[in-house]
Amino acid sequence: MAPSPTETPPRSPHRHRALRAARPLAVCSALLVVLVGVAWHPLMSVDRSVARTTHRWAVAEDGLTALARVLTDWVWDPQTMRVLCAVAVLWLVLRLAARWTALWLVVTVAVSTGVQQTLKAALDRKRPRWPDPVDSAHYAAFPSGHAMTATVVLGLLLWLAHRYGVSRAVFRAAVAVAVVSVLGVGLTRIWLGVHWATDVLGGWLLGATVVALAVAAHRRWLPAPPRRTPPPPGRTGSGPERGSGSGPGPGSDSGSGSGS
Repeated sequence: MAPSPTETPPRSPHRHRALRAARPLAVCSALLVVLVGVAWHPLMSVDRSVARTTHRWAVAEDGLTALARVLTDWVWDPQTMRVLCAVAVLWLVLRLAARWTALWLVVTVAVSTGVQQTLKAALDRKRPRWPDPVDSAHYAAFPSGHAMTATVVLGLLLWLAHRYGVSRAVFRAAVAVAVVSVLGVGLTRIWLGVHWATDVLGGWLLGATVVALAVAAHRRWLPAPPRRTPPPPGRTGSGPERGSGSGPGPGSDSGSGSGS
């Protein structure tokens, strides 16, 4: 028997999937924070070995180093990511009337920045130092702000693109751009000698943890976008069956949702 219109739809398993993904990410993030905090010797040795090798390459390859500086300072810079986030907020508010989701996006990115800055201040890890540096950076090293910000912003935007039903081709292209950007920004920071490899790994892990927790929170407290119901067979008129009723439009955060 079909459920009555007043029945509460079953909970979606997607929130639980996000929580299941968040747990191992959080454990790995916490473990890395502890190992960096106590300066665990085997890990520090790997960091120094990777840094010496990549710095030697960066000094020898002027063209790649110049390209890395452009990418890390302009294309994948945290400020660029925040501008991209602001564009997404405007899209959510003006095109989709998803005001609560827009607020969720802003708050998540702000919390991510707060976590990042708190860890930098608490650990106060020194950056690599070179007699012949190819680039410079300020403040503490762990975690990489570039890597963490890119992971959070692009991860959230990918999830929103999937949630609001962009075409398959657009979504695949967005996934490719996001993967290249997140990996690329981390590699440029190591290449330019301004971060240890574990700084970047920490940024990726912490950023992914924030994304997983934020998605779980969104699915718990904000409704899913309403789906259009196809008209019954033989009904092709312009009545309510075509989705032109008075309810919230696709993407709106108002109205009752499935809790997914």
